Parts: sequence; C-alpha cells; structure tokens
Amino acid sequence: MIAYIIRRFLSMIPSLLLASIIVFSFIHLIPGDAAQVMLGDMATPEQVQALRVSMGLDRPVWVQYSLWLSNVLRGNFGTSTFFHIPVLEVIADRAETSIFLAIMSIILIILIGIPIGILSAVRYNSFVDQFFSGISMFFASIPTFWLGLNFMIFFSVWLGWFPTSGFPSVLQSGDWSNLRYLVLPAITLAAPNSALIIRLTRSGMLDVSHADYVRTARAKGLSENSVNLRHIFRNSLITVVSALGFTFVALVSGTVVTETVFSLPGIGRLVVESLLRRDYPTIQGIILVIASIYMLINLLVDLSFAFLDPRIRYN
Repeated sequence: MIAYIIRRFLSMIPSLLLASIIVFSFIHLIPGDAAQVMLGDMATPEQVQALRVSMGLDRPVWVQYSLWLSNVLRGNFGTSTFFHIPVLEVIADRAETSIFLAIMSIILIILIGIPIGILSAVRYNSFVDQFFSGISMFFASIPTFWLGLNFMIFFSVWLGWFPTSGFPSVLQSGDWSNLRYLVLPAITLAAPNSALIIRLTRSGMLDVSHADYVRTARAKGLSENSVNLRHIFRNSLITVVSALGFTFVALVSGTVVTETVFSLPGIGRLVVESLLRRDYPTIQGIILVIASIYMLINLLVDLSFAFLDPRIRYN
C-alpha cells in the first residue's frame, strides 16, 4: 500500500506540471497586451509598463514560466491585481465558505441519497421504488437557482427560519451558529446531487443482487437485511464513493449559481468576479489549487476501494 501511494504521488507530478503549463499559458492566450487588458483602456502607457515589469511580462516566456513555477513551489502564487494581497490569502478567505458548504451538502447527500437508494433497490419495481425514482428525477431536472429562490421565499421570508443571504465567518467569530446561513444553500445543492446518488446506489445494488455470493448468502439462511446491507450494499459502494468524491470537489469549486443566489463569498463567485475584474493571477491560482484538490481526492477515492472491497490489492 505504501509503495502504491508513493507511486501515485510521483505520477501526480507530470499531471501537475502539465496543469501548471496550461494555467500559465492562460495569460499569454489573451489577445493583445495582457497588462493593458488587466488595467483597461484608461490606463496610461507608464502604468501598463509598470505592470508588465512587476509581473515579469517583459521577459522571455520560458523565463517567466520558470520564475512563476519556482514561486508556486514555494507557496507564492503571486499578488492579486484587484485585492493587492497574495493570491493564496484571497483564496483562503473564500475557501471557508465553500468548504463548509461542501461538507454540509455532502452530508445531506449521503443521508438522503444512500438510504433512499437502498430502499428503492430493496423494493425494486414497487410503488415505493417508482415514487422515489420520480422524485429524484424531478429534483435532478430543477434548476438550482429556481430551487434556491423558492427555498429562500418559503423558509426565510415566510417562515423566518433561516437567513436569506451572506455568511459571517465561523473561524473568525468562533460562532458556530453562523452555519445556519448555509442550511438553505446546502439543501439547494443536496437536492439535485442526491438524485444522482439515489440512482447509483439503486442501480449498483440491483447489479450486485444477481451475483453468486448473494445467492449463496441467502442459501445459508442469512436474514434479508444482512444480505442487503453486508453483501449487496457494501459491494456496490465503489461507484457511489467515486461519485461522492468528485461531487465534493465540484461543490467546493463550482457552485457559482447557488453562491450568487444566496450572496455567499465562495470560490465559485471568486472565479467569476476575477474573470470580470481581469484578475488573472487569482484565476491562475484558483485553477491550480482546484486541479491539485481533484488529484488528491482521486487518490483518496482509489485508496478507499481497498477497504470497501477486500479483493482489491494495491502493490
């Protein structure tokens, strides 16, 4: 296992190197002068030249890349041209909201999707199965902005149970009750994503239910609950865990619509705002951080397979 982990980490280096080249090339694919684009048409030639020098754009491309990569390896992703602070500080300031929202959403997705998926598989082709299948397809087809707005109107405006927007920092204030600001956004994100987990759990269990070891377990006289949970459900978890892993990363990095509806200061909104502000150092930093998180989650998901299925061995 240790040797496999080391090999996987080493195999991530070429992928991260390729990602860094693509991310670095982003600023050089902009039509015209990148410094002029970032400063706008009202900038003076002196201001444009000063930005070019500060960003190293007056040097050869290979020199720019080597300097940028060496800074990245030391944890220096550059300085935001809008906030005028290090890019990592900008990302860290927004990461709290996205991480808490992703954790709350994934917990709801697991609590909703897996039990309903198990029930649908156990009651295959019954009214219960058809009902939950229809409900899951309904929520999967609803736009998140429409769902979020309706949740906001009903639970915030009419009932007054939850705040409508914003998210005061939990880490800075130490007030964990601020998580109530993320309840409605988490439900909004969990509703459509739970539908995917319901379908994967259901289909995975139905596929496994015809395996020889399941028939053997029933022939031994094991209870139906034991067969369903220990033999069928456990052996159908690999697909579900894979989906949950990548869903979590998507929740951290790609919930632009939900963050906009609820005015949340998250990573998704930061990407859009940085694009509109032409804050390219911040965009480069976000893309590289997200790519690293994707690779790490992929590694953790692969490692979890060995615990879920004893037949899988990593050497």
